[in-house]
Amino acid sequence: MPRIQGVDIPPDKPTHISLRYIRGLGPTTALEVCEKLKIDPQRRAKELSDKEVAEIAVLLDKEYLVEGPLRRVEGSNIARLKEIKCYRGERHRKNLPCRGQRSKTNARTRKGPRKTVAGKKGVKDK
Repeated sequence: MPRIQGVDIPPDKPTHISLRYIRGLGPTTALEVCEKLKIDPQRRAKELSDKEVAEIAVLLDKEYLVEGPLRRVEGSNIARLKEIKCYRGERHRKNLPCRGQRSKTNARTRKGPRKTVAGKKGVKDK
């Protein structure tokens, strides 16, 4: 099982699909990496030599923002938004959707399970 940037990529899938398991690499970038290194994207990841795996790791380290550094940049961007108290930062802090989705009835994934509030039951005025 090849290991690139601290991620075990699936050996039985084509290289360009396996590279997508690395955070920060999508379909276009994975094909671009294969093209730059002249690796056939349809070859299975387990067929890659150690030299080719090392070349991929070096290329990703030099030219692309992936895995750890990408997570740090994303985290610092969110921290900056929270610090300046902009709308998106407030939504991040309250753990609500930030991109304009409705949250009155949906957003259960982000808000978590429903917290039932007990209503006034059978209260009569005299």
